[in-house]
Amino acid sequence: MELRQATAADIGQISALVTELVTKYIAPDCTPEGAGLLLNAMTPEAFEGYLAAGYRYHVADMAGAIVGLVGIKENAHLYHLFVADSHQGQGLSRRLWELAREVALAAGNEGVFTVNSALNAKDVYLRLGFVPLAGVRERAGIRDIPMELRL
Repeated sequence: MELRQATAADIGQISALVTELVTKYIAPDCTPEGAGLLLNAMTPEAFEGYLAAGYRYHVADMAGAIVGLVGIKENAHLYHLFVADSHQGQGLSRRLWELAREVALAAGNEGVFTVNSALNAKDVYLRLGFVPLAGVRERAGIRDIPMELRL
């Protein structure tokens, strides 16, 4: 398995993977409107926009198949961290996060990262060192937990 920076050629696979996982794990905790907003933010066009806006993505590529990804916004906000069901529980989330963190630190991040955790992902982020800043919140029908990591 290769961890590498994402390219425009990866967008279709990234969108498909994230859409599948959001539908299964995140949308059920949202209102129908919130789920719709989330899914609209996972289209290939949305990911094209993220890359164009300077979000940094890395993928886990297994023989040409994207099985995980991490995205960082503005060098400090963990925007996306997803791993295919077939590869969960093998440390891939940690490997992707550590790569993204090191790249962000090398690019000038001073050691503070944020994430808006899906409800089902809270334990993953706790294991990565993030701590909740507040309880569950709902914005536009999307429920999450704001978290932060200070190195």
